Amino acid sequence: MKATIYHNPRCSKSREALAILQDAGAEVTVVEYLKTPPARAELARLYARAGIAPRDGLRRGEDGAKALKNADDEAILDAMAADPILIERPLVETDKGVRLGRPPESVREIL
Repeated sequence: MKATIYHNPRCSKSREALAILQDAGAEVTVVEYLKTPPARAELARLYARAGIAPRDGLRRGEDGAKALKNADDEAILDAMAADPILIERPLVETDKGVRLGRPPESVREIL
């Protein structure tokens, strides 16, 4: 099984999700999204496939997120594409779907 993880190696939750994928024997493509940010269209596709609104994939604790309190989905996607620190991690995609790995164990649903 193949999986893609949008990963931040400094994040414990992201590392836990990656370990779950590896322990399950998945062939994992690791995208360090702070170094190689996904395009706006890719973010929109991932959130749609996960069945969540972009707001649900927003790291609300970041300074830039506070300015998006009343923003619509389009503005949130624009902001995430411009400043990928705003993207909540880890985001995992397999043939079975997409999950935001909060908690990391939720990625098991798509294995």
